[in-house]
Amino acid sequence: MTDSKESTVRLLITCPDQPGIVAAVSGFLHRKNANIIHSNQHSTDPEGGRFFMRNEFYLPGLDLDGLKQLRAEFAGQVSNGFIMDWSLNPVWEPKKMVILCSRVDHALMELLWRWKRGDLETDVSMVISNHPHLRGSVEHFGVPFHHVPVGPTLRDKVGAEDTMMDLMEGQADLIVLARYMQILTQDFVARFNRQIINIHHSFLPAFVGADPYRKAHQRGVKLIGATAHYVTQELDEGPIIEQDVIRVTHSHDLDDLKRLGADIERHVLARAVKWHLEDRVIVDGNKTIVFPR
Repeated sequence: MTDSKESTVRLLITCPDQPGIVAAVSGFLHRKNANIIHSNQHSTDPEGGRFFMRNEFYLPGLDLDGLKQLRAEFAGQVSNGFIMDWSLNPVWEPKKMVILCSRVDHALMELLWRWKRGDLETDVSMVISNHPHLRGSVEHFGVPFHHVPVGPTLRDKVGAEDTMMDLMEGQADLIVLARYMQILTQDFVARFNRQIINIHHSFLPAFVGADPYRKAHQRGVKLIGATAHYVTQELDEGPIIEQDVIRVTHSHDLDDLKRLGADIERHVLARAVKWHLEDRVIVDGNKTIVFPR
C-alpha cells in the first residue's frame, strides 16, 4: 500500500465556462495513467460564467522532475485551449507556514496544537511576534520564535517588516495572522498576494477595524462572530474563507463577548488555514470558492 501523499498532486483550475473542460482534463490524466481520487467542480453560470475545478490524483512514480514535465504537457495540451489559470501542487511537499502574533495566544495555540497532532498539512517554519510574551509557549512546540518589535512610526513598521521578510526568506508559502495586532504595509501585502490569512474578531462586513467587540457591545448585537479572510491592501476587505457566529444577550458584558468570541476565532482560523493548505480554496475576485472535504 502506498502512502496517501506519495506521488499525489492537486490540480486547481479557473477559466471561462464552456463545454469540454472536464473531458479535456480527465482525458489528459487518463492518458498519463493518473488515478483521480477526488474531483470537485463549480460553475457560476453555464452560459458565460466562470468554471472552477479541484482534482486530486495519484500518478505512480511521480516526483518533482516528473511534475515539472507534467506541468509543461498540461499547458500545451489542455490549459492553453481554455484560457485557464491553474496550478499543480505536490501533496508530498507540505507548504511552509509562518505565524505572526502579538500577545493574545488562543489562535496561535490552536494552530500549533493542530499542527503537532498532524491535522494541518504544513511545516511551521517559525512564529514572529511584536511582543516577547509567547516565546516559551511557542518554543515548547519546538518552533523557532522571533521577537520583532514594531515602533510607532511608518519608518519603524517598514523596518520591522524588512526584518521579518529576511527571516522568512524561502520559508513562507503561507503567512497566518493569529491576532497579530499590526496593520501590514501595502508593499508587504503585495509581496505575499493571496498568501496571508487573517482572523478578524467580528462577522464581517460588520465592525471593520480595531476593537470590534467593544463596538458590538455598544451596538447591543445579538450575534457575534469571527471571519477568516485573505489580506488585501484594503483593511478587512479581503476574500472571506470562513465565518462563524454565536448568540449573545443583553446579560453579556464586554469581557464575556471577548471570551466567547475567542473560541470562535480559533476554530474559524484553523478551518480556513486547513482548507488553504489542502488547496481547497480558489479566489474569484473578492470572493472564494471553497470545495468541501
